[in-house]
Amino acid sequence: MKKLHLIITLLLSISIFGQTVNTLNNKDKSKKESFYAKKIDSVMAKSYERGLFNGNVLVAKNNKIIYQKSFGFTDETKQTVLNNKSIFNIGSIAKEFNAVSIMILEQRSLLNLDDPISKFNLGLPKWSEKVSIRHLINYASGIPKIESGMNPVSDADAWRILRSSDSLLFEPGTNYKYDNGNVFLQRRIIEKVSGMSFEEFVIKNILKPLKMTNSVFDPKSVYKNRTSCYDMDNVRCPEMNFISGWLWVDINDLYKWIEALNSNRLISKESFQTLLNNPYAKDEGGSLGRYFEKEDLQRHNGVSYKFESIFLNDFKNNITVILVSNNLNRVWDLGHIIHNLMLGKDYEIPKKSVYQAIRKEALKDINKAIETYYLLKENSKNEFSFENPNELNKLGYELLKLGKNNESITIFKLATNEFHKEANLFDSLGEAYYTNKQYDLALDNYKKAISLGGSNGNAEKMIDKIEKEIGK
Repeated sequence: MKKLHLIITLLLSISIFGQTVNTLNNKDKSKKESFYAKKIDSVMAKSYERGLFNGNVLVAKNNKIIYQKSFGFTDETKQTVLNNKSIFNIGSIAKEFNAVSIMILEQRSLLNLDDPISKFNLGLPKWSEKVSIRHLINYASGIPKIESGMNPVSDADAWRILRSSDSLLFEPGTNYKYDNGNVFLQRRIIEKVSGMSFEEFVIKNILKPLKMTNSVFDPKSVYKNRTSCYDMDNVRCPEMNFISGWLWVDINDLYKWIEALNSNRLISKESFQTLLNNPYAKDEGGSLGRYFEKEDLQRHNGVSYKFESIFLNDFKNNITVILVSNNLNRVWDLGHIIHNLMLGKDYEIPKKSVYQAIRKEALKDINKAIETYYLLKENSKNEFSFENPNELNKLGYELLKLGKNNESITIFKLATNEFHKEANLFDSLGEAYYTNKQYDLALDNYKKAISLGGSNGNAEKMIDKIEKEIGK
């Protein structure tokens, strides 16, 4: 009897000890999450204060949201603040929904990735016999471009361009071209195979099962919870027609989507890996963004006008970082900063943009802009990104595109004086002089770029071009 009592006492002691250890572990875990949340909040609050972020952010660790917050406004009027129900245009991230839909149909044996797209009777030219679905989901098809620069097209335009083009850009599988024609045809194949519209298929097979209740396709500007994008001058983006099938999401629905793919709720692990790894262009990424095998990290970002979003999906450390913005700001930098913070790596809160600070003046009075630049550098050097050469480079190119050649030369000259070892800036100055038909000065700067390490062959090509033009 004494022996039995001793065993029971011992078991109870072990149980109490285990509960105590779990309680302590949970407390430590909670403290660590709270620590990270405070650090992230400090980064985001300072970034918002500096005009570097307007949008929503969510960070999860071990499948638990540890930080979520909204910063800023739904549109340029700044009358309505963002909240976690605000829906955003997530740009290229929305292309994931057609790729996963393709894999759902493949798993149901309703199509094969190596099927030629001619099989689906889409009324396309003979080249469709050489292009497979696998080529489409990896942007290795070589199909004709449906867009020219920033000019969007409708579904009718896309059909007209694809059906009237007799040749491919390259043999399928031999190159990579990231173009929305591949997305357009994926969506049409899904409709052919499923017998329903692309939107209906996604709603039935993805949105409803995942309870993505706040996501909507192609919402009009008056749609509830919809955001509008605007720029640093508080000017709203134009509302333009585009090919159909773009899903707008709130940040919680986007997190549900990422988690569903991570846990193989929609497609198998093998199918997920098929989409993550592009066999035709490993360093370019594919339907699910870029996959970094060494870090076991998925990164996908999307841009549409002034909307920009990014997520980092760290499989190794079970960390997810999501930022969605309607103001085209520093989501790329902030996503990586938060990820580094979570990994205990060094990070630095982004500084105010020099480009933004002098842009308006540069468009009106270039001399006043230069004066402001030096005043800010003298009085507020630690607040602004004076150490980043891309700030002036970006402004110089904006002026060049606007036909303000002399003003762009002034900015590029400032940039080369400030960063006299940056080959890329001398290459930019060379381009501005070339555009202004000042060929001797263009040559001098292209040669300087080469002496500093070159510009990936561009300077050499331009020197050859200029010398032919001037008859040297």
